[in-house]
Amino acid sequence: MAMSNHTPRAKMPVLFVGHGSPMNAIESNAFTYALEKLGRYLPRPQAICVVSARWVTRGSRVRLAEFANSYSWRTRMPLRAALSFVLVTASLFLPPASAQVTYGKKPQLPAPFATKSAGNGPSRVKLPDGFLPTVPPGFHVNVFAREFKYVRFLATAPNGDIFAADTGAGEIIVLRDPQHTGGAAQRDVFAGDLKRPFGIAFHDDYVYVGNTGEVVRFRYDKQTSKRIGEAEHILDLPPYGGHSTRTLAFSNDGQHLYISVGSSSNLDIEKDQRRAAILVCDPDGKNARIFASGLRNSVGLAVEPVTGAVWAAVNERDELGDDLPPDFLTSVKDGGFYGWPYSYIGDNVDPRVQPQRPDLVTKAIIPDVLLGAHVAPLQFAFYTGKQFPESYRGGAFVAEHGSWNRASRAGYQVVFVGFKDGKAAADPVPFLKGFVPNPGGRDVNGRPVGVTVASDGALLVSDDGANVIYRISYSK
Repeated sequence: MAMSNHTPRAKMPVLFVGHGSPMNAIESNAFTYALEKLGRYLPRPQAICVVSARWVTRGSRVRLAEFANSYSWRTRMPLRAALSFVLVTASLFLPPASAQVTYGKKPQLPAPFATKSAGNGPSRVKLPDGFLPTVPPGFHVNVFAREFKYVRFLATAPNGDIFAADTGAGEIIVLRDPQHTGGAAQRDVFAGDLKRPFGIAFHDDYVYVGNTGEVVRFRYDKQTSKRIGEAEHILDLPPYGGHSTRTLAFSNDGQHLYISVGSSSNLDIEKDQRRAAILVCDPDGKNARIFASGLRNSVGLAVEPVTGAVWAAVNERDELGDDLPPDFLTSVKDGGFYGWPYSYIGDNVDPRVQPQRPDLVTKAIIPDVLLGAHVAPLQFAFYTGKQFPESYRGGAFVAEHGSWNRASRAGYQVVFVGFKDGKAAADPVPFLKGFVPNPGGRDVNGRPVGVTVASDGALLVSDDGANVIYRISYSK
């Protein structure tokens, strides 16, 4: 290998790896993510980066000029080996329990209270003029709809209309783009006077809505998305107190309705066993039971299209430190227990909870995908469209609302998790970002909440900070 010396000041070894084939979008994202993390956490004189020199010089934010004060070696290795090398190298220096697929193995976690608990929520959302979040090369962002009171959950109806829960207004709103302009040209209130509506699901001739305290359904015209009946109460749920979102999802065969109900607190042992759980019932609300438990707040809830497995995005507990415990995305087993409040990420016992339940802790299931501590994952959607590159097909886009219990902000983005054959197969990488102009500042540019795949394959993301819905499209 040839070595080239530069100015001998704060020298950082950098290995540039060439390869003979271009990266796909996810691989490029992974390289960028690893380099950003390395730059953030590594001591500069000891940093080692692996990247395609050709890719670096073609549009990445990471430029060769940034490594002017470094030693550099140029060599060649296969692309996948290079990608693995950079991610493994990054993982050696990153804080424990960074975003990763666990493959059922217990991850390395920091000790409880390794750092002090921080109260660091954003003071406000302040959008610069003309602000748009950033996306990978080839993708484009525009505002699809705006002027909501508190827009949250999104759902794509069978006819392609977009249903949005304006939780602050107590309304379900229908948005349409009949001329395919990329923006919502038509807007109707489907239902109002609701109690903090959140989850939306479609089954037969009904639209189901998760109010705080109940599930209701409305008969509707599937062609026009017009409501043709009043609210029909089908199931009581725990009322106000603690986490108030109620997310809904139907099984692939339409025979079962799943409902997520968050805990009433950060740590208290629940008296109502329906809390911190996912429930399941028949489409008419009968035969309700607990499907899975120990899930502190599984705001995200969806059924994977290939396997039919239930998946959830879970907000874990607070006040154990900056990097503990990780929030997660996981498949959910019928009868499974996932730790809360007694333990987290398997059998890691929370010392604050008394009395303990070792019988339950030994059964606690390790989640599939760690997303990072305090990122606050909310809605997620499996990519079923065809507009995006092949490497995105079947994967999950997860909205991270963003941290309040961390000294340095985390989340405030949409991440992508690659799937293969219905199972998580690639570590999370940032997809839609740019919402945090200054990690140490008080203001942010938005807080992602809802995610849905539009009928044309575009991705829609709601932001309850700026109260807009963004549309992400792709063109070569």
